[in-house]
Amino acid sequence: MEKEENVARIYYTIGEVATMFEVNTSLIRFWEKEFDIIQPKKNKKGNRLFTQKDVDNFHLIFNLVKERGYTLKGAKEKLRKNPEDSQREYEIIKSLNKIETFLRGVKKHLEPGG
Repeated sequence: MEKEENVARIYYTIGEVATMFEVNTSLIRFWEKEFDIIQPKKNKKGNRLFTQKDVDNFHLIFNLVKERGYTLKGAKEKLRKNPEDSQREYEIIKSLNKIETFLRGVKKHLEPGG
C-alpha cells in the first residue's frame, strides 16, 4: 500500500511556511506580531511551530495584503470587523483557483500535442 502524499502535518517550521508562500521568514515573524490570529507554539529551543490553522490564517492575510492590495491596517480592520466574510471570500478564491488550474489542465490535454 502506498503512503498518501497529502498527509496533514501537525506543525510546520517557520522555514516551511516561508517556502509555502515564497516569502522571507522575517515577513512571517513580522505578521505574527502584527496579527493576533497567527499564534505559533514555541518548542524548548524557542523555534516557532505553526499549526494548520496558523497556516490558513497566514493564507488569509497573504490574500488580503499581497494579492488584493490591502494595507496592513486595512487587513487588520477587515479581519476584525468581518472575519467570517474574509474567510468566506478567501475560500471562494481558493476554489476558483482550483477550478482554473483544472480547466487549464483540461485545455492543455485537449490541445494538439497535449
